[in-house]
Amino acid sequence: MAALLGKHMFVFVPFPTRPCFPQPCFFKFDSALSISHRASVSTVRATSATSMETRTELSDPVLIDKEVNNIENILACSVCYGPLTAAAGSGLSVESTKGYQLECGTCKKSFTGSESHLDLTISAGINNEESMPATTEIFRTRLVSFLYERGWRQSFSAILGFPGPEKEFEFIKNFITPVLGGNIIDASCGSGMFSRIFAKSGLFSSVVALDYSENMLKECYAFIKEEENFPKESLVLIRADIARLPFASSSIDAVHAGAALHCWPSPSAAVAEISRILKPGGVFVGSTYIIDGPFSFMPFLGTQIEIAKKIIGGHIVLSERELEELCTACGMVDFRCLRNRRFVMFSARKRS
Repeated sequence: MAALLGKHMFVFVPFPTRPCFPQPCFFKFDSALSISHRASVSTVRATSATSMETRTELSDPVLIDKEVNNIENILACSVCYGPLTAAAGSGLSVESTKGYQLECGTCKKSFTGSESHLDLTISAGINNEESMPATTEIFRTRLVSFLYERGWRQSFSAILGFPGPEKEFEFIKNFITPVLGGNIIDASCGSGMFSRIFAKSGLFSSVVALDYSENMLKECYAFIKEEENFPKESLVLIRADIARLPFASSSIDAVHAGAALHCWPSPSAAVAEISRILKPGGVFVGSTYIIDGPFSFMPFLGTQIEIAKKIIGGHIVLSERELEELCTACGMVDFRCLRNRRFVMFSARKRS
């Protein structure tokens, strides 16, 4: 059996399948938000533990060139990846999406924005679009979108060991330090919890809050309107399919996907797209949960998990090695990860 709880799919089986060969990475949280390893763990997967521990605070100012990283310059048609031309000359931001029009110079596909977001999906303008798997469709409902930051996301800490947005942001900064000052996409952003943190941090030239759910993006827009002095000029909300990202190849400095990979219909297609749009040296940071344990080698559970995947349409991560192999297969290197109970945050960069 399988069930949805939070932004996660749970399979009611005793233990997962497939052996977890690599040595797991663990860390504990302290008041200084540093990363401390258990005595039995000497490395954090292909990276120096010392460098991760000492980069929590940023010592150098981040220089941001907003002209080079203009959001309009990185957009592409989701049909043919051709360049998009804006009908109006005004800049694109969270305040200018209403009525904003773009047209592809190659296939002539047109896109129009609403008050809250710009729809750049292939199905934009189609009344009866194709339905997605259950793990995608549930987050398009008004109820789940409303509840996501009002108790749903908070439950991840107790159930799975997610450290919470503030500490997660510190870890994200450690992973993407080399590309701070550039642009960032918050993929599968939900109601934009991290998108808003990224925008308010001032560490990025531009921030794209991206999700397939119209209602999630509307919730993000509502949260933004409630905040005073929010830097709206550096953020734009875009509806897009994670497996068909509307951005030019090699145009993005960083992509973040928090608590998302297990909900994607095809993680390999999504990560391949992320790799395509990243600049050489660009960084992908994601978080999810892992089902592993001392009895993960039990082969008879594999059938149950595969059946659950087909019914729900999501993905169950069984090991850190699986995540590393996924990133490597999509042309990324320098895989790193951090663990806390079921929670895992990992990163990889596009080969330079």
